[in-house]
Amino acid sequence: MVTTVSLKDALLGGAQEVFETMVFMALEEVDVAEECSEDVSLLGSITFTGNIEGCLSIRCGLQCARTIAANMLGTDPCGDLAECDINDAIGEVANMVMGAIKSRVQHEIGTMEVSIPSVVQGREMKHGLGDQANEIVVNVSIEEQYRATFSLLFRESELA
Repeated sequence: MVTTVSLKDALLGGAQEVFETMVFMALEEVDVAEECSEDVSLLGSITFTGNIEGCLSIRCGLQCARTIAANMLGTDPCGDLAECDINDAIGEVANMVMGAIKSRVQHEIGTMEVSIPSVVQGREMKHGLGDQANEIVVNVSIEEQYRATFSLLFRESELA
């Protein structure tokens, strides 16, 4: 069975791989969560089922999300990016990181079915999965300028 340590390694390694190859930004883990100075954040999430079930999310400020979208689209972050483009980029980051995690741990846990990503905007957003859920949180610095949080909530499936 997959361990919390191996899931954390898969989460951080997958996020770094996606940011390096698809977002063209350096991502490093930081020990302490620094609160985003922006009032509104975006939360991109994607759920999964199988022998373990849960949800992966990325939460970042709007300016960070704008820069991520601009890098993915090859445009200027100060340029005219539509809200739907920014949301699509954050959803796609969640999707790609989940794919990277899946490829790293699927041989240990078996089948994983993944949903389509969703993105919401708001303040103090959190996910919940019930009392028996485990949570792995990885706080990151992106290009030493932005802060984001990756969260992996999971539990063993009742069907497993």
